[in-house]
This record gives sequence, structure tokens and C-alpha cells, in this order.
Amino acid sequence: MNGRSLKLIRDVIINSGKLTSIEISQDSIYLEFMDVELGTPKETEDFSLTVRFAVDSFFTVFYNNIWDIEFFSKYDFKNQLLSEDVLFDVEDIKFVDFEYLNDFFYDYKKEKSISVVDDFSIHNIRNDFFMLVKTKEIAIVVGGNQLDFFTKHEKLDDASLRELSNQWMLYFLEYHLKRNIIKDPMCENHPLTYPKE
Repeated sequence: MNGRSLKLIRDVIINSGKLTSIEISQDSIYLEFMDVELGTPKETEDFSLTVRFAVDSFFTVFYNNIWDIEFFSKYDFKNQLLSEDVLFDVEDIKFVDFEYLNDFFYDYKKEKSISVVDDFSIHNIRNDFFMLVKTKEIAIVVGGNQLDFFTKHEKLDDASLRELSNQWMLYFLEYHLKRNIIKDPMCENHPLTYPKE
């Protein structure tokens, strides 16, 4: 995906998205985000976006309170497996941003890393792609030499991502026309609805 699409991924997640699942399977790492602003939401399902990193992947979590990373204790080091449901409100997301990563070294007291690369160091990332996810409690850096995005129904590319984003914006505008009839918290909390100062 191009840089414009990565900025769009950031925008569709940070307004209302939540990190709800972390899965590690040998050299593949999956993060699932729910309540992302993509597609046309249906009453029967929440719209999700899964980000997958592979090929020399790594996962690092920064934290202050050990209880905030309880999910990390379930990692099976022998088989390199983890599959945990979590719930973190996403405050910000960045892609391949070393300056933003430097903040994590000062804002958090501790860090833990998992990588298939023996000499991996979070201070010397050599991967093609990495993503930084900041929540109120923790910060996560995950990366690899392959990066893919999926919805429940398809693998995304630049064109399909743009189409799903346009569908959500049409839904958002239509929602505001029918505002007295239905309530959707994702739309109510969207920055476009905030009054200008």
C-alpha cells in the first residue's frame, strides 16, 4: 500500500477503533481492530480491520504497569503462539515513524519484545514496515518485511481501501440526515461533528 493509504488506515482506526485481538503464529503477527470507519456498518456485525505482519516479524510492547500486558504472559515461547482477546481504545497509530517511536522509550518504564530474528533490537529496526499503536495504557510496535490488511471478506489494496472509506463516509452523511431516527456512537463521536472553536 502507498503512503496515502497508510494515512487513511490511521484515520479510519483512531476516531473510534479499538484493538480487540492479538495473534502471533510463528512468523506472522495479526492485530484486529473493531469499530473502524470502513464500509457500511450492518446491525448484525461490527466492521473490523486486521493488520498482518510477516517475514522476520517482531512484536514489542511498552508499558508502565505489568497488569496492562497480562495477555503477553500467555505467549507460548516453545511453539511461538499467542491468541488473545484484548480491549484497548486506540489513541494514535503511525507507520514507519522513528521519531514517534523515540517517545515510547521515555514515556514508558518497561518493554518486552518477541521476534523470530535472533539479534532483534527495538532500538535498531531493520524491517521494511512497522506500525506503532498507542493506547491509554500501553504502546505497541509491530513490524515485518511484509504488511497486509484484511477485512472479514477481502484482502485490501489501495483501491478497495478507498472504496470502503467512501462507503463509510456516505453512511456517515446519511446517518446525519436521519439523526433523529437512529443513533450510532461511531458517528456521534466522529471529529467532523465537533463544533469549530
